[in-house]
Amino acid sequence: MKRITSLLLVLWILTCLLAACGGGGVSAASAPPDTSPSQDPAQQEEIDLSLWLFPVGGLGSNSGLPSILSSFHRAHPEIHISIHSASYDTGDAELEEAIAGGETPDMIFEGPERLTANYGARGMMADLSDLWETDTAQQIYDSVAVASRTNDGKHYIYPVCMTTHCMAINRDEFEATGAWQYVDEATHTWSTDDFTNAVKALYASGINTVAEVYCGGQGGDQGTRALINNLYSGSFTTPDHLQYNFSSPENAKALQLLYDLDGIVFTPDRVGSDSINSFASGAIPMTFCWNVANEVSQVINNPNLDFDIFPMAFPTDNGQVDLQGGIWGFGVFDNGDAAKIEAAKTFIRFLTEDNNQYTQLVLASTFWPVRDVANIYENDELMTEYFTLRQYLGDYYQVAPGWANARAAWWQMLQKVGSGEDIPTALQACEDAANQAAAG
Repeated sequence: MKRITSLLLVLWILTCLLAACGGGGVSAASAPPDTSPSQDPAQQEEIDLSLWLFPVGGLGSNSGLPSILSSFHRAHPEIHISIHSASYDTGDAELEEAIAGGETPDMIFEGPERLTANYGARGMMADLSDLWETDTAQQIYDSVAVASRTNDGKHYIYPVCMTTHCMAINRDEFEATGAWQYVDEATHTWSTDDFTNAVKALYASGINTVAEVYCGGQGGDQGTRALINNLYSGSFTTPDHLQYNFSSPENAKALQLLYDLDGIVFTPDRVGSDSINSFASGAIPMTFCWNVANEVSQVINNPNLDFDIFPMAFPTDNGQVDLQGGIWGFGVFDNGDAAKIEAAKTFIRFLTEDNNQYTQLVLASTFWPVRDVANIYENDELMTEYFTLRQYLGDYYQVAPGWANARAAWWQMLQKVGSGEDIPTALQACEDAANQAAAG
């Protein structure tokens, strides 16, 4: 089992100390003193802000945010932040229901695919371009800045952290079945042929389900997209991110390989979190839905995990791995209240412009910063191992128009393929539906 490194130990301690605390109701004793200046609260109008928080790494567990919020509330007692924790399985539907019911939140913590390509495209978000004019914002990596900006120069997200999505294998099972010979341990990579041979070796050993192509919904779909796109050098969108191109011969070839390969099972009633849980319990030796935060949470919350988790890049036929990255940050809904928008910006500035506060926030996420922060994971073996995969980051295409519809079309296509429908036909229908939505 992976040993609990310094990062995991810190997170475990935070979890134990703060498990009983809600989003904004934690005591001041749980956070270090803050010396940020604030005006006399008696001269300021009190403002209540709601923040919808998806489970982004460790932030969704309330293990790190309470102390950070406590520090902010002491510096700005006139602004109170309440948190609504949303899951990826039901959160999108819940948020749409809240919006339809006139209860749109004030802030949200998520990625450009939601904040820019969805809510921003619908005219619901406040432009945060003024936050990008600071010296601190200029330090954000160019690739992140480009993904966070619309074609007309608006910013509906202020990014905080990032990671690389990958897959994971059970090293113990691979070694026991002879499948380990197909893994490049140094680079965490393998070819399409090596992946195929590994699956065959695991299946021959008596493992009927080696891995799942889960397709019960959009949860974890970054894994199935990366798998299918990498196997034969396919893609998900055109290079300009204006249209979808699911129906390429490369993607059809990849789907045919997966459908024909014994041990790869299409599961129309399961999503990425189900695959993660099955993998962590030892029920399957491979999952296509993984990142470093998954390992952190599994090591902390699953004391019975008794095998070595080995993160892997997706298999590719040409040696050019294109992993999908994740970028997350704050967005502000424009609910017509200028004071609330400005208060939300105050909150974002507080957490991101001071290096100490920003480092706390990134550590709580268990991901990487979007700008250089010295020694943030120094001597942390686990984070260093996953950092190796960052070199394989591919194009951030999740800002294509009609993104929410494209995701739905994708998992519905996988269900059709799994049920035996003609693969080119299913792919073409998926692409047509996505492009129709993209065209408005």
